Amino acid sequence: MNQTSTPIAAETAVAETLPDALQNRLQPIGIDIRDLSLSFGATQVLKGIDLKIEPGEFFAFLGPSGSGKSTLLRAIAGFGPTPKGTIALDGQDVVGLAPWKRNVGMVFQNYALWPHMSVARNVAYGLDERRVPKRESVARVNAALELVGMRQYADRYPSQLSGGQQQRVALARTIVVEPRVLLLDEPLSNLDANLRVQMRQDLLKLQRRLGITTIFVTHDQEEANTICDRIAVMADGVVQQIGKPDDVYDNPANSFVANFLGTANVLEGHVEKAASGPVFRSAGGLELPCGDGKAGAAKLVLRPQSIAFVDGGAADGLQGRVRSAEFLGGMIRYLVDVGGEALLVDELHARGSGRRREGEAVHVRINHEQAVLIHR
Repeated sequence: MNQTSTPIAAETAVAETLPDALQNRLQPIGIDIRDLSLSFGATQVLKGIDLKIEPGEFFAFLGPSGSGKSTLLRAIAGFGPTPKGTIALDGQDVVGLAPWKRNVGMVFQNYALWPHMSVARNVAYGLDERRVPKRESVARVNAALELVGMRQYADRYPSQLSGGQQQRVALARTIVVEPRVLLLDEPLSNLDANLRVQMRQDLLKLQRRLGITTIFVTHDQEEANTICDRIAVMADGVVQQIGKPDDVYDNPANSFVANFLGTANVLEGHVEKAASGPVFRSAGGLELPCGDGKAGAAKLVLRPQSIAFVDGGAADGLQGRVRSAEFLGGMIRYLVDVGGEALLVDELHARGSGRRREGEAVHVRINHEQAVLIHR
């Protein structure tokens, strides 16, 4: 059979309902990880991880390269060295248990499809290994392919599919064995920007229809923010913060989280008591009211969209000077010297509006009520 025909460009959608062969077969479970540590030789890559994932939750491990997020995912799957601590799936500690005895499904970054097997044979592979009867296997393979919108491509080979279609086949192959947990290791990183947007929405629809507990690993904050119920931001093998995406964004626990989850101005300084209330004074000399902040060393987190240009002069804002500008499509991001600090300021872009010039004198108003204090 010819395996080298031109890939299909169009992407198909996931099924609107759960096929009968998969109804009531996938039950959500909780995951409880306690004091989990793991080392590669002398290098400790996970350092006392504690987190709890609720049944049916779409959860993300979010962090930069080397943060430990993929290592943590693989530890849940049972790949790599045996860690210290507890990984409880539905109350059962699986540390030390072989991967095939944990009944978790993992979708890898490169999809890991067998090139010499058809789509249907790729999906059936796990069922064959489990010696599932032929009739049941065919029904489950057809149901899994129908769910991801790939049933009409059952006889094609991976080389005849686009990247998005290969990803759907990898998902079907994982779902068909009815795993207790679905693990996704940066599954969108090999797709182009427009297809990633479509696929992340399809992933969310698929997860909601299955109801299966799912962990999604990514370094892309937009991916995690748009589809996950909660996120764990990781750095240097440590969970820095856990919460809903908007809560973590609005109330970062430290400067790393503030900078990683979106763009932020993080000002070093201290809080002082004044007649009008607490005041934050930055190292550069910028002063801002800071609500109920306690006196002492602190950092102030200020998002670029919390600073606005004003045209009324000094009476309506702080004087500044434009240092540089970046055109980002829907907005222009300026770097502006204000009160001894270099601040990022976002301004919406309108067709034909142009942009402020480098060196131009401006005035800005800072919405200090949107600022977040981080005490050291």
